[in-house]
Amino acid sequence: MGYDYTSIGFYTFDCLGRPVRDIPPGGGTLFIDEIEMAVSGAAGAAVIAAAKHGLKCLAVGGVGDDLMADWVLQRLQHFDVDVSMIQRLTGVGTSSSIVLTRADGSRPALHMRGATGAFEIAEADFDRVLDAKVVHIGGVGLMDKMDGAPSAHLFAEAKKRGAITTVDVFAAAEKDLANVVGLLPHTDYFLPSIEEARVLSGREDIEDVAGFFLDKGVTCCILTLGENGAYYRHSNGDRFLMPAFDIEMVCSCGCGDAFNAGIATGLVRDMDPESMVRFAQATSALNATGLGSQAGVTSFDHTVAFTQHRTKAAIGS
Repeated sequence: MGYDYTSIGFYTFDCLGRPVRDIPPGGGTLFIDEIEMAVSGAAGAAVIAAAKHGLKCLAVGGVGDDLMADWVLQRLQHFDVDVSMIQRLTGVGTSSSIVLTRADGSRPALHMRGATGAFEIAEADFDRVLDAKVVHIGGVGLMDKMDGAPSAHLFAEAKKRGAITTVDVFAAAEKDLANVVGLLPHTDYFLPSIEEARVLSGREDIEDVAGFFLDKGVTCCILTLGENGAYYRHSNGDRFLMPAFDIEMVCSCGCGDAFNAGIATGLVRDMDPESMVRFAQATSALNATGLGSQAGVTSFDHTVAFTQHRTKAAIGS
Protein backbone atom coordinates (compact mmCIF):
# COMPACT_ATOMS: atom_id res chain seq x y z
CA MET A 1 0.00 0.00 0.00
CA GLY A 2 1.13 3.56 -0.65
CA TYR A 3 0.41 4.89 2.85
CA ASP A 4 0.01 3.69 6.38
CA TYR A 5 -2.62 6.31 7.19
CA THR A 6 -4.98 8.50 5.20
CA SER A 7 -6.61 11.19 7.33
CA ILE A 8 -9.67 12.82 5.74
CA GLY A 9 -11.70 15.76 6.94
CA PHE A 10 -11.25 18.62 9.36
CA TYR A 11 -8.00 20.60 9.04
CA THR A 12 -7.75 23.87 10.91
CA PHE A 13 -5.29 26.61 11.74
CA ASP A 14 -5.20 27.33 15.48
CA CYS A 15 -3.77 30.32 17.28
CA LEU A 16 -3.61 29.50 20.99
CA GLY A 17 -2.84 31.54 24.09
CA ARG A 18 -2.52 30.61 27.76
CA PRO A 19 -3.35 31.12 30.51
CA VAL A 20 -6.47 33.11 29.67
CA ARG A 21 -8.31 34.05 32.85
CA ASP A 22 -10.67 36.68 31.48
CA ILE A 23 -11.53 38.72 28.39
CA PRO A 24 -10.59 42.38 28.94
CA PRO A 25 -13.48 44.82 28.71
CA GLY A 26 -13.72 47.25 25.82
CA GLY A 27 -10.42 47.63 23.99
CA GLY A 28 -8.31 46.61 26.99
CA THR A 29 -5.31 44.27 27.10
CA LEU A 30 -4.40 41.41 29.41
CA PHE A 31 -0.97 39.79 29.34
CA ILE A 32 -0.52 36.02 28.98
CA ASP A 33 2.51 33.73 29.10
CA GLU A 34 2.37 31.79 25.82
CA ILE A 35 1.09 32.11 22.27
CA GLU A 36 1.46 29.24 19.79
CA MET A 37 0.20 28.17 16.38
CA ALA A 38 -0.83 24.60 15.50
CA VAL A 39 -2.48 22.52 12.81
CA SER A 40 -5.50 21.09 14.53
CA GLY A 41 -8.85 19.52 13.68
CA ALA A 42 -9.97 15.91 13.85
CA ALA A 43 -7.99 15.05 10.70
CA GLY A 44 -5.12 17.52 11.00
CA ALA A 45 -4.06 16.87 14.58
CA ALA A 46 -4.34 13.11 14.05
CA VAL A 47 -2.24 13.02 10.88
CA ILE A 48 0.65 14.97 12.43
CA ALA A 49 0.68 12.85 15.59
CA ALA A 50 0.66 9.72 13.41
CA ALA A 51 3.51 11.09 11.32
CA LYS A 52 5.50 11.77 14.48
CA HIS A 53 5.01 8.09 15.31
CA GLY A 54 6.65 7.19 12.01
CA LEU A 55 3.58 6.44 9.86
CA LYS A 56 3.60 7.34 6.18
CA CYS A 57 0.64 9.70 5.99
CA LEU A 58 -1.63 11.30 3.40
CA ALA A 59 -3.68 14.39 4.30
CA VAL A 60 -7.04 14.82 2.55
CA GLY A 61 -9.21 17.89 3.03
CA GLY A 62 -9.58 21.53 2.11
CA VAL A 63 -7.92 24.83 2.93
CA GLY A 64 -8.55 28.33 1.64
CA ASP A 65 -6.40 30.55 -0.52
CA ASP A 66 -4.97 32.57 2.35
CA LEU A 67 -1.98 32.93 4.64
CA MET A 68 -3.36 30.41 7.13
CA ALA A 69 -3.45 27.81 4.34
CA ASP A 70 0.17 28.53 3.48
CA TRP A 71 1.19 27.87 7.07
CA VAL A 72 -0.96 24.75 7.47
CA LEU A 73 0.52 23.16 4.34
CA GLN A 74 4.05 24.12 5.34
CA ARG A 75 3.55 22.66 8.81
CA LEU A 76 2.14 19.39 7.50
CA GLN A 77 5.08 19.04 5.11
CA HIS A 78 7.49 19.73 7.98
CA PHE A 79 6.39 16.37 9.41
CA ASP A 80 6.63 14.64 5.99
CA VAL A 81 2.86 14.44 5.56
CA ASP A 82 1.87 14.16 1.89
CA VAL A 83 -0.37 17.18 1.14
CA SER A 84 -1.01 16.42 -2.53
CA MET A 85 -4.70 15.70 -1.78
CA ILE A 86 -5.31 18.88 0.20
CA GLN A 87 -7.48 21.12 -1.98
CA ARG A 88 -6.88 24.89 -2.06
CA LEU A 89 -10.31 26.45 -2.49
CA THR A 90 -11.09 29.99 -3.58
CA GLY A 91 -13.84 32.10 -2.08
CA VAL A 92 -13.59 30.45 1.35
CA GLY A 93 -11.09 30.82 4.17
CA THR A 94 -9.05 28.12 5.86
CA SER A 95 -10.90 26.68 8.85
CA SER A 96 -9.38 28.58 11.78
CA SER A 97 -9.71 28.94 15.55
CA ILE A 98 -8.66 31.35 18.25
CA VAL A 99 -8.19 29.12 21.29
CA LEU A 100 -8.28 30.66 24.77
CA THR A 101 -6.64 28.08 26.99
CA ARG A 102 -7.36 28.43 30.70
CA ALA A 103 -4.90 27.57 33.45
CA ASP A 104 -6.69 24.23 34.01
CA GLY A 105 -6.21 23.20 30.35
CA SER A 106 -9.81 23.74 29.24
CA ARG A 107 -9.99 25.74 26.05
CA PRO A 108 -12.99 27.74 24.91
CA ALA A 109 -12.55 28.69 21.27
CA LEU A 110 -13.78 31.00 18.55
CA HIS A 111 -14.02 29.05 15.29
CA MET A 112 -14.54 29.87 11.61
CA ARG A 113 -15.75 26.74 9.76
CA GLY A 114 -14.23 27.69 6.40
CA ALA A 115 -12.93 25.21 3.83
CA THR A 116 -13.74 22.03 5.78
CA GLY A 117 -17.31 22.39 4.58
CA ALA A 118 -16.34 23.02 0.96
CA PHE A 119 -13.99 20.23 -0.15
CA GLU A 120 -15.12 17.13 -2.05
CA ILE A 121 -13.40 13.87 -2.97
CA ALA A 122 -14.01 12.87 -6.58
CA GLU A 123 -14.36 9.19 -7.40
CA ALA A 124 -11.38 9.59 -9.73
CA ASP A 125 -9.26 10.24 -6.61
CA PHE A 126 -10.35 7.10 -4.73
CA ASP A 127 -7.32 5.10 -5.89
CA ARG A 128 -4.99 7.62 -4.25
CA VAL A 129 -7.04 8.41 -1.17
CA LEU A 130 -7.80 4.79 -0.26
CA ASP A 131 -4.31 3.39 -0.86
CA ALA A 132 -3.62 3.03 2.87
CA LYS A 133 -3.73 0.40 5.60
CA VAL A 134 -5.86 2.70 7.80
CA VAL A 135 -8.34 5.23 6.38
CA HIS A 136 -9.69 7.78 8.86
CA ILE A 137 -12.47 10.34 8.61
CA GLY A 138 -12.26 12.98 11.31
CA GLY A 139 -14.84 15.71 11.73
CA VAL A 140 -18.05 14.11 10.48
CA GLY A 141 -20.69 16.79 10.97
CA LEU A 142 -18.47 19.64 9.75
CA MET A 143 -17.88 18.46 6.16
CA ASP A 144 -20.91 19.94 4.42
CA LYS A 145 -20.16 18.51 0.96
CA MET A 146 -18.81 15.15 2.15
CA ASP A 147 -21.12 14.30 5.05
CA GLY A 148 -23.80 11.68 4.49
CA ALA A 149 -23.92 9.69 1.25
CA PRO A 150 -20.52 10.82 -0.17
CA SER A 151 -18.61 9.67 2.92
CA ALA A 152 -20.61 6.45 3.18
CA HIS A 153 -19.81 5.65 -0.46
CA LEU A 154 -16.13 6.41 0.12
CA PHE A 155 -15.97 4.11 3.16
CA ALA A 156 -17.85 1.30 1.44
CA GLU A 157 -15.18 1.41 -1.23
CA ALA A 158 -12.41 1.55 1.40
CA LYS A 159 -13.70 -1.68 2.93
CA LYS A 160 -13.92 -3.35 -0.49
CA ARG A 161 -10.24 -2.52 -0.95
CA GLY A 162 -9.27 -4.02 2.41
CA ALA A 163 -8.56 -0.86 4.39
CA ILE A 164 -9.13 -0.60 8.14
CA THR A 165 -11.57 2.28 8.67
CA THR A 166 -11.79 4.65 11.65
CA VAL A 167 -14.22 7.51 12.31
CA ASP A 168 -14.41 10.48 14.66
CA VAL A 169 -17.24 12.99 14.77
CA PHE A 170 -18.33 16.48 15.68
CA ALA A 171 -21.73 16.05 17.31
CA ALA A 172 -23.72 18.78 18.98
CA ALA A 173 -27.25 17.32 18.71
CA GLU A 174 -28.99 13.99 18.18
CA LYS A 175 -29.94 15.11 14.65
CA ASP A 176 -26.24 14.86 13.73
CA LEU A 177 -26.64 11.06 13.73
CA ALA A 178 -27.95 11.42 10.16
CA ASN A 179 -24.43 12.38 9.05
CA VAL A 180 -22.93 9.34 10.78
CA VAL A 181 -25.33 6.43 10.38
CA GLY A 182 -24.44 5.61 6.76
CA LEU A 183 -20.77 5.28 7.68
CA LEU A 184 -21.24 2.90 10.58
CA PRO A 185 -21.70 -0.40 8.67
CA HIS A 186 -18.36 0.35 6.98
CA THR A 187 -16.54 1.43 10.15
CA ASP A 188 -14.09 -0.83 11.93
CA TYR A 189 -13.33 1.56 14.81
CA PHE A 190 -15.75 4.28 15.90
CA LEU A 191 -13.89 6.76 18.13
CA PRO A 192 -16.17 9.46 19.59
CA SER A 193 -15.88 11.12 22.96
CA ILE A 194 -18.42 9.92 25.48
CA GLU A 195 -20.12 13.33 25.30
CA GLU A 196 -20.52 13.09 21.52
CA ALA A 197 -21.62 9.45 21.71
CA ARG A 198 -24.29 10.25 24.29
CA VAL A 199 -25.63 13.09 22.14
CA LEU A 200 -25.81 10.88 19.05
CA SER A 201 -27.28 7.81 20.74
CA GLY A 202 -29.62 9.52 23.18
CA ARG A 203 -28.36 7.07 25.82
CA GLU A 204 -26.42 7.63 29.02
CA ASP A 205 -24.90 4.39 30.31
CA ILE A 206 -21.53 3.59 28.71
CA GLU A 207 -22.51 0.00 27.88
CA ASP A 208 -25.77 1.15 26.31
CA VAL A 209 -24.00 3.87 24.32
CA ALA A 210 -21.42 1.45 22.90
CA GLY A 211 -24.14 -1.13 22.21
CA PHE A 212 -26.13 1.43 20.25
CA PHE A 213 -23.31 1.88 17.74
CA LEU A 214 -22.51 -1.81 17.53
CA ASP A 215 -26.17 -2.38 16.65
CA LYS A 216 -25.73 0.17 13.82
CA GLY A 217 -22.98 -1.96 12.28
CA VAL A 218 -19.73 -0.72 13.84
CA THR A 219 -17.17 -3.49 14.42
CA CYS A 220 -15.59 -1.84 17.48
CA CYS A 221 -16.55 1.21 19.53
CA ILE A 222 -13.87 2.98 21.59
CA LEU A 223 -15.26 5.80 23.73
CA THR A 224 -12.83 8.40 25.06
CA LEU A 225 -13.76 9.37 28.62
CA GLY A 226 -11.39 12.26 29.36
CA GLU A 227 -9.72 11.89 32.76
CA ASN A 228 -11.57 8.56 33.20
CA GLY A 229 -9.71 6.88 30.35
CA ALA A 230 -11.21 4.98 27.42
CA TYR A 231 -13.78 2.21 27.06
CA TYR A 232 -13.28 -0.50 24.40
CA ARG A 233 -16.10 -2.74 23.21
CA HIS A 234 -15.81 -5.04 20.21
CA SER A 235 -18.59 -6.85 18.38
CA ASN A 236 -16.89 -10.15 19.27
CA GLY A 237 -17.74 -9.50 22.94
CA ASP A 238 -14.35 -8.21 24.11
CA ARG A 239 -14.55 -5.15 26.34
CA PHE A 240 -12.34 -3.33 28.82
CA LEU A 241 -11.71 0.02 30.47
CA MET A 242 -8.26 1.59 30.02
CA PRO A 243 -7.46 4.16 32.74
CA ALA A 244 -6.07 7.57 31.85
CA PHE A 245 -2.51 8.62 32.60
CA ASP A 246 -1.98 10.93 35.53
CA ILE A 247 -0.50 14.12 34.06
CA GLU A 248 -0.35 17.83 34.66
CA MET A 249 -2.69 19.26 32.04
CA VAL A 250 -1.45 22.17 29.93
CA CYS A 251 -3.99 22.18 27.09
CA SER A 252 -6.73 19.71 26.13
CA CYS A 253 -6.84 20.87 22.50
CA GLY A 254 -6.50 17.88 20.18
CA CYS A 255 -6.42 15.18 22.86
CA GLY A 256 -9.09 13.07 21.20
CA ASP A 257 -7.43 13.51 17.81
CA ALA A 258 -4.08 12.41 19.23
CA PHE A 259 -5.85 9.37 20.69
CA ASN A 260 -7.08 8.52 17.19
CA ALA A 261 -3.51 8.74 15.88
CA GLY A 262 -2.45 6.34 18.62
CA ILE A 263 -5.13 3.88 17.53
CA ALA A 264 -3.92 4.16 13.93
CA THR A 265 -0.34 3.56 15.00
CA GLY A 266 -1.39 0.51 17.00
CA LEU A 267 -3.29 -0.88 14.02
CA VAL A 268 -0.40 -0.33 11.61
CA ARG A 269 2.00 -1.98 14.06
CA ASP A 270 -0.41 -4.87 14.77
CA MET A 271 -0.66 -4.23 18.53
CA ASP A 272 -3.11 -6.27 20.57
CA PRO A 273 -6.23 -4.30 21.62
CA GLU A 274 -5.14 -3.43 25.17
CA SER A 275 -1.66 -2.36 24.07
CA MET A 276 -3.20 -0.30 21.26
CA VAL A 277 -5.63 1.56 23.53
CA ARG A 278 -2.95 2.08 26.18
CA PHE A 279 -0.65 3.52 23.50
CA ALA A 280 -3.49 5.77 22.28
CA GLN A 281 -4.07 6.95 25.85
CA ALA A 282 -0.38 7.76 26.15
CA THR A 283 -0.48 9.73 22.90
CA SER A 284 -3.46 11.72 24.17
CA ALA A 285 -1.78 12.36 27.53
CA LEU A 286 1.43 13.57 25.91
CA ASN A 287 -0.61 15.83 23.64
CA ALA A 288 -2.03 17.51 26.76
CA THR A 289 1.41 18.32 28.16
CA GLY A 290 2.02 21.09 25.60
CA LEU A 291 0.10 24.08 24.20
CA GLY A 292 -1.69 23.13 21.00
CA SER A 293 -2.46 19.89 19.18
CA GLN A 294 0.37 17.29 19.18
CA ALA A 295 2.70 19.65 21.05
CA GLY A 296 3.79 17.03 23.57
CA VAL A 297 3.97 14.13 21.08
CA THR A 298 7.50 13.65 19.75
CA SER A 299 8.13 10.08 18.55
CA PHE A 300 6.98 6.48 18.72
CA ASP A 301 9.76 5.52 21.12
CA HIS A 302 8.97 8.43 23.43
CA THR A 303 5.30 7.46 23.54
CA VAL A 304 6.12 3.82 24.25
CA ALA A 305 8.38 4.89 27.12
CA PHE A 306 5.61 7.08 28.50
CA THR A 307 3.28 4.08 28.78
CA GLN A 308 5.37 2.93 31.76
CA HIS A 309 4.08 5.86 33.84
CA ARG A 310 1.51 5.42 36.62
CA THR A 311 -2.15 5.48 35.57
CA LYS A 312 -5.35 6.28 37.41
CA ALA A 313 -7.42 3.38 38.67
CA ALA A 314 -10.79 3.44 36.85
CA ILE A 315 -13.98 5.35 36.20
CA GLY A 316 -15.19 6.99 39.36
CA SER A 317 -11.83 6.79 41.15
